[in-house]
Amino acid sequence: MDLLFVVIGLVLLILGGNWLLKSAVGFSLRLQIPKIVIGMTVVSFATSAPELIVSVKSALNGHADIALGNVIGSNIANLGLVLGITIILSTISVEKSFYKTDWPVMMIASILLYAFIAFDGVLVRYEGVILFSFLIVFLIYLLRFQKPAVVDEMPEDDEELPLYKDVLFLLIGGVALWGGSELLIDGAIGMAEQFNVSERVIGITIVSVGTSIPELAASIIAVIKKEKAISLGNLIGSNVFNILAVLGITSMITPIKVVDQGLLTNDIFWLLAISFLILPLNFIPVSMKLTWKEGLLLVSLYGLFMFQMFF
Repeated sequence: MDLLFVVIGLVLLILGGNWLLKSAVGFSLRLQIPKIVIGMTVVSFATSAPELIVSVKSALNGHADIALGNVIGSNIANLGLVLGITIILSTISVEKSFYKTDWPVMMIASILLYAFIAFDGVLVRYEGVILFSFLIVFLIYLLRFQKPAVVDEMPEDDEELPLYKDVLFLLIGGVALWGGSELLIDGAIGMAEQFNVSERVIGITIVSVGTSIPELAASIIAVIKKEKAISLGNLIGSNVFNILAVLGITSMITPIKVVDQGLLTNDIFWLLAISFLILPLNFIPVSMKLTWKEGLLLVSLYGLFMFQMFF
């Protein structure tokens, strides 16, 4: 039953996030908000909604390890699993914005997270404010100076929907996210008790991989369609949002206290290492290209990370 709850919860979260995204883009177009602003704010927040809902509910219900594990695990999965599989299927060229803004901001966000939780094991409200404020500054910088670097990720959703459809998508998306988060968290806690593993392990593995499925599906579909719009920047942007928006907002609502010390002695270092590794991989052996060789390395590292979680 617990596994069924997790599966149904993940399906509802994915569908709910997609419906919320359609509604958000629809309302933005109706209000004539510029497309670049929609892409950088509305779309980014809507696609991070499943992680945000799961993390906020987990933290409020006293399951902080699921909240933190979800974000740390999702970020590792985005780079190790999603990026790895994507570049095994198709070589991608890396934009200059990667080493100018994307990678430095992701590393700063990851290091900030480490600094905030490493010494006292708690992500408190003022630290959440700092994380979220950094995100706002980053978005303002991108909107002012990096407009060409922002890719329209959803060209198919550019048509304006009737108002009743926008409202309907908003309502069913919100309900699906709420219901999905309830089922996913209940199922995850039940599985942790049943298999006698910590909530941290369930959060890092099952929950985080589940919430990374949309990114993986989108990347594979883009490769099949031979769309060159898939970029390293999209996945890095997701990682930045997970730390600065998801954990920032969650810790502003309620402090996140680490229970399982493995998050501090193991998982956070995997996150820092794989985030750092992406930089040299972009220059060695082929400059500004990621090929199947780097993909195999990333997927192997992700496999090793998952293996050591259980053994």
